[in-house]
Amino acid sequence: MSSSLAGRSAIVTGGGTGIGAACATRLAQDGMNVTICGRTESKLTEVVDRIKAGGASGQIRHQVTDVTVESDVAALVANHVEAFGGLNGFVANAGGGGGMGPYHLLDTDEFLRVLHLNVLGTMLSVKYSAAHMVAAGGGSFIGMSSLAGHIPHPMFGAYCVSKAGIEEMMRNAANEYGETKVRFNAIRPGFISTEIMEGIPRESAVYDSYIVNTPLNDVGEPEDVANLAAFLLSDEARWITGTTINVDGGHHLRSGPDFRSFIEPAIGHDAMVGRMS
Repeated sequence: MSSSLAGRSAIVTGGGTGIGAACATRLAQDGMNVTICGRTESKLTEVVDRIKAGGASGQIRHQVTDVTVESDVAALVANHVEAFGGLNGFVANAGGGGGMGPYHLLDTDEFLRVLHLNVLGTMLSVKYSAAHMVAAGGGSFIGMSSLAGHIPHPMFGAYCVSKAGIEEMMRNAANEYGETKVRFNAIRPGFISTEIMEGIPRESAVYDSYIVNTPLNDVGEPEDVANLAAFLLSDEARWITGTTINVDGGHHLRSGPDFRSFIEPAIGHDAMVGRMS
């Protein structure tokens, strides 16, 4: 537990499941007053109730928000500041993937949807939170990247591009806002046991490719990411900005997952590599 977080406040987007819920839980346990947001109210209220029942010392509230809608993000930040008197930290966790396949077969609208969700959603979060953290005398913003933004993940389409974009956004923002003591960093999770990753069968070539390429030979937990997020928001990380930190069991040292066994049976090898009949 970081005593430097007690009494401060943070927003966690995508807080209704997985990594976002774990981050909100850890921060509230450390005494932060937290607003979580997402698009599904039932998931948000479930997390809020669970955190309250766990006896967290920080307050917790929720707000239904679509991070790709500018007015939603503006209202999210404004309501948080009104509720808690300011803003000290932001975990831009909301995001997701989309259609998988080789680039020549990707749907353009779907590609743009993923870019909007991951890149635009993070940019709007920076846009509306930065001035409040400057006013607080400093703060910490975390962009949630992915191992897919660092090493090749064939067939992941827009997801890889969007996560790499988040990392560059954090570097630029760290440079732009440095003199105000607002720090910007990215977290790069690997294979984490979340609801989304549960869709990968445990007895599959894809799952095996994750494990064989992870030196620690296991799957991470959302709390592993939340622990780093709490550190980056704390005063203990006061001299860390503009960087990306892996939480991946060492997966970045090897190769990305092999999803060809999912894609090739559906479209054939020639179509997968661009040989069009």
